[in-house]
Amino acid sequence: MRPDADRRIATRHLRVGVAALVALVVVGTLGFRRLADMTWIDAVYMTVTTLATVGYGEVRPLGPGARVFTTFFILAGVGTTLYTVGAIAEFAIAGRIGELLGRRFMERTLAALRDHVIVCGCGRLGEALGAELARSGVPIVIVDEDPAVGARLAERGWPVLCLSAADEGVLERAGIARARAIVAATGSEAVNVYVALAAREANPRVAIHARAETATGARRLRSAGAQTVVSPHTLGGERLAQAILRPAVVEFMQLSAAGSGTEIDLEEVAVTSGAPLVGMRLDALEDRGARVAVVAIKPADAPLVLHPTSDTALGAGDRIVVIGDREAVRRLADLAARP
Repeated sequence: MRPDADRRIATRHLRVGVAALVALVVVGTLGFRRLADMTWIDAVYMTVTTLATVGYGEVRPLGPGARVFTTFFILAGVGTTLYTVGAIAEFAIAGRIGELLGRRFMERTLAALRDHVIVCGCGRLGEALGAELARSGVPIVIVDEDPAVGARLAERGWPVLCLSAADEGVLERAGIARARAIVAATGSEAVNVYVALAAREANPRVAIHARAETATGARRLRSAGAQTVVSPHTLGGERLAQAILRPAVVEFMQLSAAGSGTEIDLEEVAVTSGAPLVGMRLDALEDRGARVAVVAIKPADAPLVLHPTSDTALGAGDRIVVIGDREAVRRLADLAARP
């Protein structure tokens, strides 16, 4: 059973115990007041001392009816009190054990990740990025020091480290040595620069992408090793300008967004060594069920080729940029993968 399930069970037991104890206090107070003709203060006092089994004695002599009531009240009260005390202990222990097991579960999850993306800072930009990566099936790790953010994202099943990305050793815990990319998307340019420097030192091969707020910050991030630096405000302004100046282009880009649920995709497909696609000419793709338009090819060791000719043969390591319906793109991806 997972730690969060143990905590939920312990919480439910505690609620039942507290509710039963409160109900007994009400019943005992009313019973002693009616059957023993006590004042409200005396009735509450008698109820509490009876439940606590402290043995201070009767506030006033009890008649036969009150004694019968007290006998059954003691039997019910002692059992309920013990149950509630046990539920409190269970809740406390489940919290500590749950925290320990949850930490171990997270460490095992992180240790098993390979070729994942680390997202440092999960504000609106980071969360949108994480959602897109998760939708595309790319494993991710979120690093954000806000516990509320961590709890919300953990409900989605995302691995989360509720720590500052600038803390010593956090990137190592996130698996930077095995990551394919890291995104420095915190609201602090200083932290983003530190993340870029630390990531480059820990893994010289990792792709570094970063968020910048100013031109100075962008320059420093590139100097720190970030290959891609974006400014959400600049991108938003450019996108609005394009929507005004070139609305058809923007509409096409929205339609061709990968995984958007529309009929076409603008996608990149990597050709692996030993795949059926190796050595195949572009004009043969349609015969294999991959009816797509090839926009560009990025060979493994050559510049990008725009509008390649139909007799172009594909090689291992090539990256193909294509436009086509989702099924055709999927078939192309199958041909690009090793059988």
